Amino acid sequence: MDSTAATPQTPATPEVPMAVTDQQNTALLDDTITFLTASTPTNSGPQGRTEIERWQAVLASTERPGLAKIKQELNQLSALLADSKTPAHDIAEILASLGAETAKVAEDAGGDYSSPLNNLSKLLLKAGNSLSR
Repeated sequence: MDSTAATPQTPATPEVPMAVTDQQNTALLDDTITFLTASTPTNSGPQGRTEIERWQAVLASTERPGLAKIKQELNQLSALLADSKTPAHDIAEILASLGAETAKVAEDAGGDYSSPLNNLSKLLLKAGNSLSR
């Protein structure tokens, strides 16, 4: 092989936003609430990162304003959970902030989303508080 020959490049796969239905949003909310009710950040294991990845995919597909901070904090939380040496306090701060941001979104949410989002907000705050003790 000639060392000056061009290296074949794999064309980039375009990212196509995922279409998410109301039913899928409701199912994701229900799954996350069930997960947070049954576990804490310290015993969430790989399922915690899976829930974060699911939310990241769903939020990436939305154009709704006011979600930028939640997207950023989910990325930070994912990175923190990937490192077993992350101090619990750092995770607690992100969870508390996510809880507060979720409460803001719940205030603006219409229809059937307001109540589950408020519940999710409370569970995130509770999880953050449990870690900061």
